[in-house]
Amino acid sequence: MAKEYARTERVADHLQRELASLIQREMRDPRVGMVSVTGVDVSRDLRHARVYYTVLGSDTSDDAAEATEALNRAAGFLRSQLSRDSSMRSVPQLRFYFDSSVGRGRDLEDLIQRAASADGRHEAED
Repeated sequence: MAKEYARTERVADHLQRELASLIQREMRDPRVGMVSVTGVDVSRDLRHARVYYTVLGSDTSDDAAEATEALNRAAGFLRSQLSRDSSMRSVPQLRFYFDSSVGRGRDLEDLIQRAASADGRHEAED
């Protein structure tokens, strides 16, 4: 039998899809830029949600700090838009966090590529 899909996971998936759409369509703050919502963690009581995002084209925490501030200031607006558009009884309080895992992944991929090319050069010399 398949594993039961928990309610918190369903709510998190719904919030991720809706927030990604709302941020792209409704947000007018220039500090936000091209934001991609990478994940949402919802508390068991469905009152709080941690929203993780990345800023496309920028992996620095300086750019992320401005976007985080802008998104957290707009959390009330985004929450009201979510409640208007969805049939949820209550919409969780939103808190935004920069997800640096994408940048770290790119750095690790670069290190692997450099190690592989250095290894290839050493094999060619032998």
